[in-house]
Amino acid sequence: MIFVTLEHILNHISFSIISIVITIHLMTFLVHEKVGLYDSSEKGMIATFLSITGLLAIRWIYSGHFPLSNLYESLMFLSWSFAIIHMIPKIWNHKNKNDLSAITTPSAIFTQGFATSGLSTEMHQSAILVPALRSHWLMMHVSMMLLSYAALLVGSLFSIALLVITFRKNIESFGKNNNFVIRSFFFSEIKCLNENRNVLQNTSFSSLNFKNYYKYQLVQRLDYWSSRVISLGFTFLTVGILSGAVWANEAWGSYWNWDPKETWAFITWTIYAIYLHTRTTKSWQGANSAIVASIGFLIIWICYFGVNLLGIGLHSYGSFILT
Repeated sequence: MIFVTLEHILNHISFSIISIVITIHLMTFLVHEKVGLYDSSEKGMIATFLSITGLLAIRWIYSGHFPLSNLYESLMFLSWSFAIIHMIPKIWNHKNKNDLSAITTPSAIFTQGFATSGLSTEMHQSAILVPALRSHWLMMHVSMMLLSYAALLVGSLFSIALLVITFRKNIESFGKNNNFVIRSFFFSEIKCLNENRNVLQNTSFSSLNFKNYYKYQLVQRLDYWSSRVISLGFTFLTVGILSGAVWANEAWGSYWNWDPKETWAFITWTIYAIYLHTRTTKSWQGANSAIVASIGFLIIWICYFGVNLLGIGLHSYGSFILT
């Protein structure tokens, strides 16, 4: 009973802290990114990581198995994985602002929020493992798969953000060109516009260049972090699939059975292999490779939820059981 109480306390603490971190992030946009607020948000994410770590450890102790037997546990582990990815820049000694926080923090809170509030109380209970899951491969295979999901989702969200910014920039450029043509055609003020442009050039050129340069730098950072995090997630995914194949051979006598979960895992692996291949060609980097990653974002959710919602295949051990 005391373990369950501690689990609930740590759950509420982690959710409260990460909610405060979200609020701090919103405040940094309003007060021009104060260093003190940013440092507080970073400390908050570390506290959230430690709280979820304690929650999973306590659940491991009283359940007697690694806490990845049902949807609730997998979602909490996924939220924990987002917190780990959030700290990647610090692990790599990246001294600039942590760009991952714009994606990892909301992802962590939405995942944990759905796990705690979106699922029924019965689904929060630790389940007794079926015979096929009573293996030392449970920790290796499932943890690698969920870490890969977290990394690939974060990287894909960066690619989606890159596409949004690029698309918006193109729309703005298209609109400006259209306005120029319309005004030139209907009012015949080309000469006047040129004169005004020369007068305003000295006052607006620097700010315009700064705005364009900021967007360029932002797109470059999004592209950089997207490729780095997806590469990490692809490595986790490869290890997870290989360890799953070994586990499948022990449990079912075959390395690969082409059941729905395995098929969608292979599709996910193929999509991100294509993404990494596009990164080797300079002309395909940026928006082109981001489109591939955006497709992968949808494929991951099908692989993660789809099979279990349908309740079919060798990987379905009951309602929302994930392996």
